[in-house]
Amino acid sequence: MTPQIGKILAVTPQMRNLLITLGAIVVILVLVILLFGGKSPFMRFMNFFLEENGGQGQGAIPSRERRYSRKPEVEESSQKKTSEPIVEMATLVRKSDDRLRVIESTGQQKLMDEYYELVFVTRKGQKLKIECSREAYDKIPFNQQGSLTYKRNTLVKFKYYEDTVYNN
Repeated sequence: MTPQIGKILAVTPQMRNLLITLGAIVVILVLVILLFGGKSPFMRFMNFFLEENGGQGQGAIPSRERRYSRKPEVEESSQKKTSEPIVEMATLVRKSDDRLRVIESTGQQKLMDEYYELVFVTRKGQKLKIECSREAYDKIPFNQQGSLTYKRNTLVKFKYYEDTVYNN
């Protein structure tokens, strides 16, 4: 090697420290992505400990505030939790609602904190609790089998022989 090429290839201590620091940053970023990515086993393990149930047991009745802030849960089996719409053949077996009616001194009445829920049973026997709008709640008939489309426990549409009901 000529002396000029030797000077170019020579790594100074400052350059070596910079390369080591950059390498450490890259390793840390890769570990963060692997450990804290959405579907990593580590995150599933951490979510088990981070889930909150408000200190209430399974048999406890939730308070009014908690009832409106919680997501519907499945009684028997785990419902799919994906952000993409899911389509299944299902039959409506139960309707439930929770409304707060407020009457003013003027006699005016209004509903607040309305919550409507439909319970479907799939062909496989799985119970699905689906949140919906008031219009969809009123339109879908009992014991009607059809194509249920839902996204994260919220109704998108229910299509049966006579009609298609959309969640407005």
